[in-house]
Amino acid sequence: MPDTVQRTPFDLDTYLKRIGWEGERRADTATLRGLHLAHMRSIPFENLDAVGGRAPSLDLADLTAKLLHDRRGGYCYEHNTLFAAALGALGFDVTRLAARVVVGADRLESRPRTHMALLAGVPGEPRPYLADVGFGASGALLEPVPLTTGTEFHGAGRRHRLVHAPHRGPLEMWVLEAFRAAEGDWEAQYAFTLEPFEHADFEVINWHIATSPRSPFSRRPYAQRTAADRYLLLDGRLLTEVRADGRVTERELTEEAEVRRVLEEEFGVRVPEGLTLPD
Repeated sequence: MPDTVQRTPFDLDTYLKRIGWEGERRADTATLRGLHLAHMRSIPFENLDAVGGRAPSLDLADLTAKLLHDRRGGYCYEHNTLFAAALGALGFDVTRLAARVVVGADRLESRPRTHMALLAGVPGEPRPYLADVGFGASGALLEPVPLTTGTEFHGAGRRHRLVHAPHRGPLEMWVLEAFRAAEGDWEAQYAFTLEPFEHADFEVINWHIATSPRSPFSRRPYAQRTAADRYLLLDGRLLTEVRADGRVTERELTEEAEVRRVLEEEFGVRVPEGLTLPD
C-alpha cells in the first residue's frame, strides 16, 4: 500500500491552533513538553471509526480533516502519526516504535505489538525522549520522558519511570511504568524495543485492530479526555471521572442517546451519523 503520509503536506499552523499552542516553534525540550501536554488536553481519544467497522485513514490529509477540523479524536495510530508530523515539521528527529500493551498482562510476551509510540530526538541533547499522545489509559504520559532508567519523572500530576525487563532478543526491552497512588505501587503500561517501525507497518496493525472481532476497539466505544482538573473515560457504557484530588466517580449510561450526548458534550466528539453504539 502507498506510503501517502510522507507525501501529504502537513499544516502546522492548523495543528498548533487546534491544540492552543502559542509558544515558541523550536526543536527544544521545553517546546516538546509543551506541545505534548497541549495535545493531550485538546484532542480526545476515541475509536468510533473502529466501532463502525472501518479502519481510520492514517493519511495526513484525512487526519487533518478528522482531528483538526471535524470535532473528532482518534486512537494511538492517528494521534501519534499527527504528532510525529508536527514534531518533524519543527525539526525534531522522530522514530516510530511498536509497543506491547501489558496493563493487566501476566507476561510481557503475552501481548502482540499493537501500540504506536514515538522516540523524539532533541537537537543537542544526548538522550531522546519517549513521547506518546495516543495511549488510551489513565497511565498515559502527559509529558514526554527522557529515555533513561533509574529516574522517576513527574509530568502534569502523573508519575512515571522507565525500567528494563529481561527478554529473548538482541535489543533491550524498555517498560513504561505509571505510579498508582490509590494502590501505592507501580504498574507496567507497555513494553518496547528501539527497533524503528515504518508507516506501512502501522497501516497493517491499524487495519487489524480496527476490524478484528477479537479487538477490544472494534466491539465497544472507548473514549478518554484529559483536562487540568479531571480525567474522563468512557468504556462501553461505563463513564468514569477521576478528579485532580484523586476522587473517582463511576456512572453506567443506560441509553444509547445518553452515550451520544456524553460523547458530544463531555468529550467534545462528534458522533458520526448512522453509527450505532453497541451495548
